[in-house]
Amino acid sequence: MSTCLFLSFRSKAGALPAAELDKLDGVLQATPKLAKALVHTSSSAEDPYVKDGPSPSLVLQLYFATLPDLEAAASRSGRLHALTSREEFPGLAAADISQQAMLVRSFAVPDPAFRTPDGEPHCTYLVSYEGEAEDLNAWHAHYLEHHITHMATFPGIRELEVYTRLDWVSLLPWRRSNFMQRNKVVFDDADALRRALNSPVRHDMRADFKRFPPFIGPNNHYAMATRALAP
Repeated sequence: MSTCLFLSFRSKAGALPAAELDKLDGVLQATPKLAKALVHTSSSAEDPYVKDGPSPSLVLQLYFATLPDLEAAASRSGRLHALTSREEFPGLAAADISQQAMLVRSFAVPDPAFRTPDGEPHCTYLVSYEGEAEDLNAWHAHYLEHHITHMATFPGIRELEVYTRLDWVSLLPWRRSNFMQRNKVVFDDADALRRALNSPVRHDMRADFKRFPPFIGPNNHYAMATRALAP
């Protein structure tokens, strides 16, 4: 299994300027051992069951084959420290920033081939379970055995991943999150996500949500416009 570093940015100023995003791309492309980068910017979708407010301004998902590779990138001399420069990235510096490294679990979907036109972003629904389960092992077991079965049948789904937490070392200066789980489902575009969220599958998932083992804490859902950046 690979690892993923989540970097989440919330800014009152909204989206980053295009020039700053271009610089961001350059830093990521020059990061050693970075296997894949996903750059998520704020989007929206109508979910019949949840209304969690506006999406973060920016979320980065940075994939590494091993945890030591991830920790090297986040070390004091790691390439990702370039993102902390206030001169180069004033928009990032003004944002509330959090970080979390997690283990990646990927699941097969019936038709993973994207229909998104070249150069156009696809649409990701990022979900976070931010608190604690009474019995974390039982909670994950139910999610991975039952909830994933429903998610994989969303009409038009292209990717499905679940992330579980781990201990990691980072010298990046930002606030550390300790969410017990995250997951994402990915679609061609925002319209495809809206259709999926208003399909019978979403109702089945809500029914299964009510059968989850006990847990506390917020559960947030955010639609994001996503582009993949090859290192």
